[in-house]
Amino acid sequence: MAAGWGLANGAVAVLSAADPAQKVALSREVAAAWRRGGMTVGVTIPPARPARPERPTLQPPRDMKRRRNLGSPVGRIALIHALAHIELNAIDLAWDIIARFPGLPDDFYDDWVGVAAEEAEHFALLDARLKALGAAYGDLPAHDGLWEAAANTMHDLPARLAVVPLVLEARGLDVTPEMMRRLERAGDRESAAILQRIYADEIGHVAIGAQWFARLCAAHGLDPAATFRDRVARHFTGALKPPFNYAAREAAGLPAAFYDPLGSR
Repeated sequence: MAAGWGLANGAVAVLSAADPAQKVALSREVAAAWRRGGMTVGVTIPPARPARPERPTLQPPRDMKRRRNLGSPVGRIALIHALAHIELNAIDLAWDIIARFPGLPDDFYDDWVGVAAEEAEHFALLDARLKALGAAYGDLPAHDGLWEAAANTMHDLPARLAVVPLVLEARGLDVTPEMMRRLERAGDRESAAILQRIYADEIGHVAIGAQWFARLCAAHGLDPAATFRDRVARHFTGALKPPFNYAAREAAGLPAAFYDPLGSR
């Protein structure tokens, strides 16, 4: 990191790194510097899009093939690759919220630095697992749907919190347990253990999103459930797909009253 950088400058450096390994290394470096103390947040202008490597090829979500049977090595590689792509986007989403929304309390930035650092470790674990399976990140196509969600919420922090942690990451809580069970049945305990680590951390990430969404609503005299439904209706183009993992969502502080009315859209 350059001398005298603020946290926002560090976040932009991560967003501007195209190489995934460099993105992970910078995430670790910036997070460690922030935790040591003495760093200001600062103000900067984040890029409209994060830098990306030449591979994987990005396709519209509708053009992506369905993941194959996890009983085959090819199917497991496809799953791990898709998850690695999600986690790479998650690194950028966490740093973007830091760089894009200045003027918040330091504990806001503490929380999202922690999220960014964990997302970097998730990608590193999945990337290493791909290599152990004889593949590499970039070998398969991926989609750009996650960053589209960020682009749609660049000027509205409650919308960003509603759509990213409280819709997209909460969806991970719904689907990950079954993925873990399928990997266990296929005898791939190593991959299942990585997903277990990610699942536990993501409950915390959803909880951070829920806490800050509630704080913002309280500060502006807004009803949280109604505000959540409003922001999702205006800024999220997909559907909220049941079945929901009510236990994990409740553990993260995400009440069913927020999302149940949207589950049949």
